[in-house]
Amino acid sequence: MMTDHPVPAAVMSALRDARRVLIASHLRPDGDAMGSCLALAWTLRSMGTEALVYNGDGMPPFLGFLPLPCPVLDDLEKLPGDPDLIAVLDCGEASRAGDALLPLLDRISSVNIDHHLGNPLFGTAGNWVDPAMSSAGEMAALIAKAAGVPLSGALAQALYVAIATDTGNFTHGNTTPRSLRLTAEMREGGLDISRLHALLENQWGEARFRLWGRLMSDTRILDGGRLAAALVTLDALRGCGASRDDAEGFVDQLRRLAGVRVALLLKEEEKEGALHTKASLRSSGTDDVRAVAVQFGGGGHRNAAGAELPLDAGGALAALLPSIRLIWEQNGQDA
Repeated sequence: MMTDHPVPAAVMSALRDARRVLIASHLRPDGDAMGSCLALAWTLRSMGTEALVYNGDGMPPFLGFLPLPCPVLDDLEKLPGDPDLIAVLDCGEASRAGDALLPLLDRISSVNIDHHLGNPLFGTAGNWVDPAMSSAGEMAALIAKAAGVPLSGALAQALYVAIATDTGNFTHGNTTPRSLRLTAEMREGGLDISRLHALLENQWGEARFRLWGRLMSDTRILDGGRLAAALVTLDALRGCGASRDDAEGFVDQLRRLAGVRVALLLKEEEKEGALHTKASLRSSGTDDVRAVAVQFGGGGHRNAAGAELPLDAGGALAALLPSIRLIWEQNGQDA
Protein backbone atom coordinates (compact mmCIF):
# COMPACT_ATOMS: atom_id res chain seq x y z
CA MET A 1 0.00 0.00 0.00
CA MET A 2 1.15 3.52 -0.77
CA THR A 3 2.10 5.74 2.13
CA ASP A 4 3.40 8.93 0.49
CA HIS A 5 0.98 11.86 0.48
CA PRO A 6 2.65 14.87 -1.20
CA VAL A 7 -0.36 17.13 -0.62
CA PRO A 8 0.77 20.61 0.47
CA ALA A 9 -0.10 21.32 4.09
CA ALA A 10 -1.88 24.56 3.19
CA VAL A 11 -4.21 22.79 0.77
CA MET A 12 -4.97 19.95 3.17
CA SER A 13 -5.51 22.33 6.07
CA ALA A 14 -7.93 24.48 4.07
CA LEU A 15 -9.94 21.40 3.06
CA ARG A 16 -10.02 20.06 6.62
CA ASP A 17 -11.09 23.38 8.16
CA ALA A 18 -13.92 24.22 5.77
CA ARG A 19 -17.51 23.32 6.59
CA ARG A 20 -18.87 23.84 3.07
CA VAL A 21 -16.69 23.51 -0.04
CA LEU A 22 -17.68 24.44 -3.57
CA ILE A 23 -15.77 22.29 -6.07
CA ALA A 24 -15.34 23.46 -9.66
CA SER A 25 -13.37 22.73 -12.80
CA HIS A 26 -13.11 23.95 -16.38
CA LEU A 27 -16.10 24.33 -18.67
CA ARG A 28 -16.94 21.47 -21.05
CA PRO A 29 -15.59 19.04 -18.46
CA ASP A 30 -13.83 15.91 -19.61
CA GLY A 31 -13.48 12.75 -17.57
CA ASP A 32 -10.57 14.06 -15.53
CA ALA A 33 -12.24 17.38 -14.71
CA MET A 34 -15.55 15.94 -13.59
CA GLY A 35 -14.14 12.71 -12.18
CA SER A 36 -11.68 14.54 -9.94
CA CYS A 37 -14.38 16.96 -8.76
CA LEU A 38 -16.73 14.12 -7.84
CA ALA A 39 -13.89 12.23 -6.16
CA LEU A 40 -13.01 15.23 -4.00
CA ALA A 41 -16.69 15.64 -3.11
CA TRP A 42 -16.89 11.99 -2.01
CA THR A 43 -13.73 12.48 0.08
CA LEU A 44 -15.06 15.61 1.75
CA ARG A 45 -18.35 13.87 2.54
CA SER A 46 -16.38 11.11 4.24
CA MET A 47 -14.65 13.83 6.29
CA GLY A 48 -18.01 15.24 7.41
CA THR A 49 -17.79 18.31 5.15
CA GLU A 50 -20.60 19.59 2.96
CA ALA A 51 -19.48 19.41 -0.65
CA LEU A 52 -21.05 21.11 -3.67
CA VAL A 53 -19.97 20.50 -7.26
CA TYR A 54 -20.40 23.24 -9.87
CA ASN A 55 -19.80 23.39 -13.59
CA GLY A 56 -21.36 25.97 -15.88
CA ASP A 57 -21.91 23.27 -18.49
CA GLY A 58 -23.36 20.80 -16.01
CA MET A 59 -22.75 17.07 -15.79
CA PRO A 60 -21.59 15.66 -19.16
CA PRO A 61 -24.05 13.02 -20.38
CA PHE A 62 -21.29 10.51 -21.19
CA LEU A 63 -20.51 10.30 -17.47
CA GLY A 64 -24.12 9.86 -16.42
CA PHE A 65 -23.36 6.38 -15.07
CA LEU A 66 -21.23 7.74 -12.22
CA PRO A 67 -22.82 7.84 -8.75
CA LEU A 68 -23.09 11.42 -7.48
CA PRO A 69 -22.18 12.55 -3.96
CA CYS A 70 -24.37 15.63 -4.54
CA PRO A 71 -26.14 17.31 -7.46
CA VAL A 72 -23.87 18.90 -10.06
CA LEU A 73 -24.99 22.53 -10.19
CA ASP A 74 -24.89 24.43 -13.48
CA ASP A 75 -26.01 27.75 -11.98
CA LEU A 76 -24.46 29.46 -8.97
CA GLU A 77 -27.87 30.94 -8.11
CA LYS A 78 -28.73 27.41 -6.93
CA LEU A 79 -26.14 27.52 -4.16
CA PRO A 80 -27.74 27.07 -0.71
CA GLY A 81 -25.36 29.72 0.64
CA ASP A 82 -21.80 30.93 0.36
CA PRO A 83 -19.13 28.24 0.73
CA ASP A 84 -16.24 28.63 3.16
CA LEU A 85 -13.82 27.49 0.47
CA ILE A 86 -13.70 27.00 -3.30
CA ALA A 87 -11.61 24.12 -4.63
CA VAL A 88 -10.74 24.53 -8.31
CA LEU A 89 -9.38 21.42 -10.03
CA ASP A 90 -7.80 20.84 -13.43
CA CYS A 91 -7.87 24.52 -14.44
CA GLY A 92 -4.77 26.02 -16.02
CA GLU A 93 -6.17 29.42 -15.06
CA ALA A 94 -9.21 30.57 -13.10
CA SER A 95 -11.02 31.94 -16.14
CA ARG A 96 -11.34 28.43 -17.58
CA ALA A 97 -13.95 27.71 -14.90
CA GLY A 98 -16.16 30.37 -16.44
CA ASP A 99 -16.94 34.01 -15.84
CA ALA A 100 -19.75 33.22 -13.40
CA LEU A 101 -17.31 31.82 -10.83
CA LEU A 102 -14.80 34.69 -10.92
CA PRO A 103 -16.71 37.06 -8.58
CA LEU A 104 -16.90 34.30 -5.95
CA LEU A 105 -13.17 33.63 -6.30
CA ASP A 106 -12.53 37.32 -5.65
CA ARG A 107 -14.14 37.21 -2.21
CA ILE A 108 -13.95 33.59 -1.00
CA SER A 109 -10.79 31.65 -0.13
CA SER A 110 -9.73 29.09 -2.70
CA VAL A 111 -7.37 26.20 -3.30
CA ASN A 112 -5.99 25.52 -6.75
CA ILE A 113 -5.26 21.86 -7.59
CA ASP A 114 -3.87 21.34 -11.07
CA HIS A 115 -1.31 19.53 -13.22
CA HIS A 116 -0.89 21.97 -16.11
CA LEU A 117 2.29 23.85 -16.93
CA GLY A 118 1.99 27.61 -16.69
CA ASN A 119 -0.67 27.67 -13.97
CA PRO A 120 -0.50 31.16 -12.39
CA LEU A 121 -1.12 29.88 -8.83
CA PHE A 122 -4.41 31.71 -8.34
CA GLY A 123 -5.44 29.92 -5.12
CA THR A 124 -5.63 32.29 -2.16
CA ALA A 125 -5.61 29.61 0.56
CA GLY A 126 -3.22 27.21 -1.14
CA ASN A 127 -1.87 25.99 -4.47
CA TRP A 128 -0.90 22.48 -5.51
CA VAL A 129 0.30 22.58 -9.09
CA ASP A 130 2.39 19.62 -10.19
CA PRO A 131 2.86 18.94 -13.93
CA ALA A 132 4.49 15.61 -13.02
CA MET A 133 1.06 14.30 -12.02
CA SER A 134 -0.80 12.32 -14.67
CA SER A 135 -4.13 13.97 -13.93
CA ALA A 136 -6.17 15.92 -11.46
CA GLY A 137 -7.64 12.53 -10.61
CA GLU A 138 -4.28 11.29 -9.36
CA MET A 139 -4.08 14.37 -7.13
CA ALA A 140 -7.63 13.82 -5.83
CA ALA A 141 -6.67 10.24 -4.98
CA LEU A 142 -3.71 11.47 -2.94
CA ILE A 143 -5.96 13.91 -1.08
CA ALA A 144 -8.28 11.02 -0.20
CA LYS A 145 -5.34 8.98 1.06
CA ALA A 146 -4.03 11.92 3.09
CA ALA A 147 -7.48 12.18 4.67
CA GLY A 148 -7.54 8.46 5.45
CA VAL A 149 -10.44 7.74 3.07
CA PRO A 150 -10.25 4.29 1.39
CA LEU A 151 -10.06 4.27 -2.40
CA SER A 152 -13.16 2.17 -2.90
CA GLY A 153 -16.81 2.34 -3.94
CA ALA A 154 -18.12 5.42 -5.72
CA LEU A 155 -14.95 7.36 -4.90
CA ALA A 156 -12.84 4.80 -6.74
CA GLN A 157 -15.17 4.91 -9.76
CA ALA A 158 -14.76 8.68 -10.07
CA LEU A 159 -11.00 8.42 -9.60
CA TYR A 160 -10.64 5.70 -12.21
CA VAL A 161 -12.60 7.69 -14.80
CA ALA A 162 -10.43 10.75 -14.11
CA ILE A 163 -7.09 8.97 -14.33
CA ALA A 164 -7.97 6.64 -17.21
CA THR A 165 -9.36 9.50 -19.28
CA ASP A 166 -6.29 11.73 -19.01
CA THR A 167 -3.80 8.91 -19.54
CA GLY A 168 -5.56 7.41 -22.56
CA ASN A 169 -6.36 4.29 -20.57
CA PHE A 170 -2.79 4.27 -19.22
CA THR A 171 -1.12 4.43 -22.64
CA HIS A 172 -0.03 8.09 -22.85
CA GLY A 173 3.39 9.32 -21.82
CA ASN A 174 1.93 11.09 -18.77
CA THR A 175 1.04 7.75 -17.14
CA THR A 176 2.98 7.64 -13.89
CA PRO A 177 4.00 4.67 -11.76
CA ARG A 178 1.95 6.20 -8.96
CA SER A 179 -1.19 6.40 -11.09
CA LEU A 180 -0.82 2.69 -11.83
CA ARG A 181 -0.26 1.88 -8.15
CA LEU A 182 -3.31 3.92 -7.16
CA THR A 183 -5.41 2.08 -9.74
CA ALA A 184 -4.12 -1.24 -8.45
CA GLU A 185 -5.15 -0.18 -4.96
CA MET A 186 -8.64 0.66 -6.25
CA ARG A 187 -8.84 -2.72 -7.97
CA GLU A 188 -7.84 -4.43 -4.72
CA GLY A 189 -10.66 -2.49 -3.07
CA GLY A 190 -13.20 -4.05 -5.41
CA LEU A 191 -13.28 -1.67 -8.38
CA ASP A 192 -14.78 -3.34 -11.46
CA ILE A 193 -12.48 -1.92 -14.13
CA SER A 194 -13.96 -3.96 -16.96
CA ARG A 195 -17.45 -2.61 -16.28
CA LEU A 196 -16.26 0.98 -16.04
CA HIS A 197 -14.27 0.71 -19.24
CA ALA A 198 -17.34 -0.59 -21.07
CA LEU A 199 -19.46 2.25 -19.71
CA LEU A 200 -16.86 4.78 -20.84
CA GLU A 201 -16.04 3.37 -24.25
CA ASN A 202 -19.03 1.35 -25.49
CA GLN A 203 -21.90 3.81 -25.29
CA TRP A 204 -21.71 5.59 -28.64
CA GLY A 205 -24.77 6.98 -30.36
CA GLU A 206 -25.28 6.63 -34.10
CA ALA A 207 -24.49 10.33 -34.68
CA ARG A 208 -21.05 9.94 -33.10
CA PHE A 209 -20.41 6.81 -35.12
CA ARG A 210 -21.33 8.55 -38.39
CA LEU A 211 -19.26 11.61 -37.53
CA TRP A 212 -16.13 9.60 -36.83
CA GLY A 213 -16.56 7.79 -40.14
CA ARG A 214 -16.80 11.12 -41.96
CA LEU A 215 -13.79 12.54 -40.12
CA MET A 216 -11.67 9.51 -40.98
CA SER A 217 -12.64 9.83 -44.63
CA ASP A 218 -11.85 13.57 -44.71
CA THR A 219 -8.67 13.60 -42.56
CA ARG A 220 -5.89 15.67 -44.11
CA ILE A 221 -2.43 14.09 -44.16
CA LEU A 222 0.14 16.87 -44.50
CA ASP A 223 3.88 17.51 -44.48
CA GLY A 224 4.90 14.12 -45.72
CA GLY A 225 2.69 12.29 -43.25
CA ARG A 226 4.00 14.03 -40.14
CA LEU A 227 0.75 15.90 -39.50
CA ALA A 228 -2.79 14.53 -39.48
CA ALA A 229 -5.59 17.09 -39.20
CA ALA A 230 -9.34 16.59 -38.88
CA LEU A 231 -11.72 19.51 -39.35
CA VAL A 232 -15.00 19.29 -37.43
CA THR A 233 -16.99 21.90 -39.29
CA LEU A 234 -20.52 22.97 -38.43
CA ASP A 235 -21.62 21.51 -41.75
CA ALA A 236 -20.12 18.14 -40.80
CA LEU A 237 -21.88 18.19 -37.43
CA ARG A 238 -25.23 19.09 -39.01
CA GLY A 239 -24.81 16.46 -41.71
CA CYS A 240 -24.35 13.73 -39.10
CA GLY A 241 -26.83 15.12 -36.56
CA ALA A 242 -23.92 15.28 -34.14
CA SER A 243 -22.66 17.69 -31.49
CA ARG A 244 -19.13 18.96 -30.88
CA ASP A 245 -18.92 16.57 -27.93
CA ASP A 246 -19.29 13.65 -30.36
CA ALA A 247 -15.84 14.48 -31.75
CA GLU A 248 -14.22 14.13 -28.32
CA GLY A 249 -11.39 11.63 -28.44
CA PHE A 250 -11.02 11.57 -32.22
CA VAL A 251 -7.66 13.31 -32.05
CA ASP A 252 -6.17 10.17 -30.53
CA GLN A 253 -7.29 8.16 -33.57
CA LEU A 254 -5.13 10.40 -35.76
CA ARG A 255 -2.09 9.31 -33.77
CA ARG A 256 -2.65 5.74 -34.95
CA LEU A 257 -1.33 6.66 -38.40
CA ALA A 258 2.27 5.53 -38.84
CA GLY A 259 4.62 8.47 -39.15
CA VAL A 260 2.28 11.06 -37.63
CA ARG A 261 4.15 13.29 -35.17
CA VAL A 262 1.41 15.84 -34.53
CA ALA A 263 -2.33 15.14 -34.54
CA LEU A 264 -4.67 18.09 -34.79
CA LEU A 265 -8.43 18.22 -34.24
CA LEU A 266 -10.19 21.47 -35.13
CA LYS A 267 -13.77 21.90 -33.86
CA GLU A 268 -15.86 24.84 -35.05
CA GLU A 269 -18.50 26.60 -33.00
CA GLU A 270 -20.44 29.80 -33.38
CA LYS A 271 -19.99 32.52 -30.76
CA GLU A 272 -21.92 35.77 -30.99
CA GLY A 273 -22.45 35.30 -34.70
CA ALA A 274 -18.81 34.51 -35.49
CA LEU A 275 -17.01 31.23 -36.03
CA HIS A 276 -14.40 30.12 -33.52
CA THR A 277 -12.36 26.92 -33.59
CA LYS A 278 -11.06 24.89 -30.68
CA ALA A 279 -7.77 23.21 -31.55
CA SER A 280 -6.71 20.01 -29.79
CA LEU A 281 -3.09 19.03 -30.42
CA ARG A 282 -1.38 15.75 -29.59
CA SER A 283 2.19 14.62 -30.14
CA SER A 284 4.70 12.03 -29.08
CA GLY A 285 8.28 12.30 -27.88
CA THR A 286 9.95 15.71 -27.90
CA ASP A 287 7.47 17.56 -30.15
CA ASP A 288 6.16 20.23 -27.76
CA VAL A 289 2.62 21.10 -28.86
CA ARG A 290 2.10 23.21 -25.75
CA ALA A 291 4.59 25.66 -27.25
CA VAL A 292 2.23 25.93 -30.21
CA ALA A 293 -0.91 26.33 -28.11
CA VAL A 294 0.46 29.12 -25.91
CA GLN A 295 1.09 31.26 -28.99
CA PHE A 296 -2.68 31.32 -29.47
CA GLY A 297 -3.65 31.88 -25.84
CA GLY A 298 -3.95 28.19 -24.94
CA GLY A 299 -1.92 25.76 -22.90
CA GLY A 300 -1.66 22.19 -21.67
CA HIS A 301 1.19 19.70 -21.64
CA ARG A 302 4.10 18.97 -23.95
CA ASN A 303 2.27 16.15 -25.72
CA ALA A 304 -1.33 17.30 -25.23
CA ALA A 305 -2.47 20.91 -25.55
CA GLY A 306 -5.27 23.08 -26.83
CA ALA A 307 -6.23 26.60 -27.83
CA GLU A 308 -9.16 28.53 -29.26
CA LEU A 309 -8.82 30.66 -32.38
CA PRO A 310 -11.31 33.26 -33.73
CA LEU A 311 -11.27 31.58 -37.15
CA ASP A 312 -13.08 28.85 -39.01
CA ALA A 313 -11.46 25.41 -39.01
CA GLY A 314 -9.63 25.95 -42.30
CA GLY A 315 -8.29 29.30 -41.16
CA ALA A 316 -7.18 27.80 -37.85
CA LEU A 317 -5.27 25.07 -39.66
CA ALA A 318 -3.47 27.65 -41.80
CA ALA A 319 -2.63 29.72 -38.70
CA LEU A 320 -1.27 26.77 -36.71
CA LEU A 321 0.82 25.15 -39.44
CA PRO A 322 3.83 27.53 -39.29
CA SER A 323 4.15 27.04 -35.51
CA ILE A 324 3.93 23.26 -35.83
CA ARG A 325 6.58 23.26 -38.55
CA LEU A 326 8.82 25.40 -36.34
CA ILE A 327 8.75 22.61 -33.72
CA TRP A 328 10.11 20.18 -36.29
CA GLU A 329 12.81 22.61 -37.33
CA GLN A 330 13.88 23.00 -33.71
CA ASN A 331 13.76 19.28 -32.93
CA GLY A 332 15.09 18.07 -36.23
CA GLN A 333 12.91 16.91 -39.09
CA ASP A 334 13.40 13.24 -38.23
CA ALA A 335 13.21 13.50 -34.39
